[in-house]
Amino acid sequence: MVGNYSEDSIKTLVWYEHIRKRPGMYIGKLGDGTQPDDGIYILLKEVFDNSIDEYMMGFGKAIDINVDFEEGKVSIRDYGRGIPLGKLIDVASKMNTGAKYDSKVFKKSVGLNGVGIKAVNALASSFTIQSYREGQSKRVEFSGGVIVTEEDLPANGQTNGTRVEFVPDETVFGTYKYQNDYIETMLRNYSYLNTGLAIRYNGSTIQSKNGLLDLLQENMSGEGLYPIVHIKGEDIEMAFTHGSGYGEDYYTFVNGQHTIQGGTHLSAFREVFVKTIREFYKKDFDASDVRTSIIAALSVKVEDPMFESQTKTKLGSKDMGPNGPSIRQYIGDFVKETLDNYLHKHPDIAQGLLTKILESEKERKAISGIKKIARERAKKASLHNRKLRDCRVHYNSTDNRREETTMFITEGDSASGSITKSRDVSTQAVFSLRGKPLNTFGLTKKIVYENEEFNLLQAALNIEEDLEDLRYNKVVIATDADVDGMHIRLLLISFFLQFFPDLIRQEHLFILQTPLFRVRNKKKTVYCYSPEEKEKAIKELGPNPEITRFKGLGEISPDEFKHFIGKDIRLDPVRLTRDDSIQDLLNFYMGKNTPERQEFIIDNLRIEEDIVDEEPPMKKVDEPHKLEQGAVA
Repeated sequence: MVGNYSEDSIKTLVWYEHIRKRPGMYIGKLGDGTQPDDGIYILLKEVFDNSIDEYMMGFGKAIDINVDFEEGKVSIRDYGRGIPLGKLIDVASKMNTGAKYDSKVFKKSVGLNGVGIKAVNALASSFTIQSYREGQSKRVEFSGGVIVTEEDLPANGQTNGTRVEFVPDETVFGTYKYQNDYIETMLRNYSYLNTGLAIRYNGSTIQSKNGLLDLLQENMSGEGLYPIVHIKGEDIEMAFTHGSGYGEDYYTFVNGQHTIQGGTHLSAFREVFVKTIREFYKKDFDASDVRTSIIAALSVKVEDPMFESQTKTKLGSKDMGPNGPSIRQYIGDFVKETLDNYLHKHPDIAQGLLTKILESEKERKAISGIKKIARERAKKASLHNRKLRDCRVHYNSTDNRREETTMFITEGDSASGSITKSRDVSTQAVFSLRGKPLNTFGLTKKIVYENEEFNLLQAALNIEEDLEDLRYNKVVIATDADVDGMHIRLLLISFFLQFFPDLIRQEHLFILQTPLFRVRNKKKTVYCYSPEEKEKAIKELGPNPEITRFKGLGEISPDEFKHFIGKDIRLDPVRLTRDDSIQDLLNFYMGKNTPERQEFIIDNLRIEEDIVDEEPPMKKVDEPHKLEQGAVA
């Protein structure tokens, strides 16, 4: 039955209702805090951006930020000019209200649309904003965008500035938890781009003196092949060196915003960098030889930047400002002039760079023959690849579900069969391994093409050249939680670390968590991911529950498996921190059986025993409820 379409059918939402009903329009996605682009971090960033804009305009030398990880409460205090008291409510709760439309007041700021802080307000269970300005103060408290209290207060000698305190709303975000690593990385990036700014975070101070030079030095996983080249200009800063691995590693920023997906500024830099190097050495190098293993940081300031989404992770602007020049031309002219001059003045660095390019060229030519054969093989396989059960949507498309795209890498036919039958065919693909893959430690990229399985995996992901056309947002290693499964995980992680480290750096690689036990009675079924969860479930379900231990993924039926790869999927991200050296990690875990590794295993070996209470015996299924022993390294 069709409803009556009348004037009463037309609804006008209050501003906060619109944000709460469509949060993705404003913060990208919700999430639970396990990913760095989850919504709770976007809320923090939106508030912090306002404080950064004050600093960029020359007001305030410090910003205080405190995060209560238990309560999820965030407090940010800057020492800028303070929001004009009469406009405090408007700034916090009226859409499209702000000073950043006037480029004379906030030239090249981060936030431009007058929406950011309003979104934080609407999506917070508690939101308090207080401004200190010229000896006076005003404080307003909201809940879900609705004013709770409003009061004028004495400044009590407080320095000018603004304080914002908020708690993300669990009715919107569900259960969430801030991760210290993600916040600290975000704040460090702010410090690199705002040299001299003191960011006081939970009692410690984060500060940078050398900008992007500090960023590279603190984030590189090993020594560069030559000293870092660091050049600054008006509205632009760049730093780069080359490492010894594969891939390209970029940190790019626009007006202080970390553009993790790059954009027009990165495209321009990659293009002009190759062009300048070719002209300097007067040799027509292959672009891949010039850029392989580059580690670079680029920051530009653009007037009225246009991003491809509200989360501002990819720059779409073509021009530096309303009156030009184009971003491509501006970056091109800067790199061409300054880099050419720098290399002429530093012949030692020029020689180090040339040596790296020639080594890359030599390796590329050495594998060119087998590369051609491997490509033809992969092309034929792509028409009917038995190893890959593909999905309909891909990450390198414009489909609105592209962020959901996932490829599971499984061991054996039984595991892949369960996942294949229970997956979402639109967004979830399955790549099946024969067994344990080759240990690639110490081998060159030639092995990627010589080994059929690795070559097909590379082709399935579409990452031969770079990650620009990656076909799946999440690459998930799905192995059994036993010794063999752990070994396969290590072998695969080693493979990606050596040859495709960008996949890990950009946080596309994950480990699938699957339940170890099923505990159930006639009324309820509980899936347990650890012995501790199992014991809790036993107590919860009462006497004589049925306990099943899953030895492998193949033992889990497709009807059950769909729950573990659906909306409640548990994924552990594979991450590289700034303290991790790729070479050291590979040497330790995949190198020869060193005394250091033996000592580590001995020190971390533990025996796990099930705790059995003195109760009536429980019903046992599939696996006896007995002593379990395992080594955890």
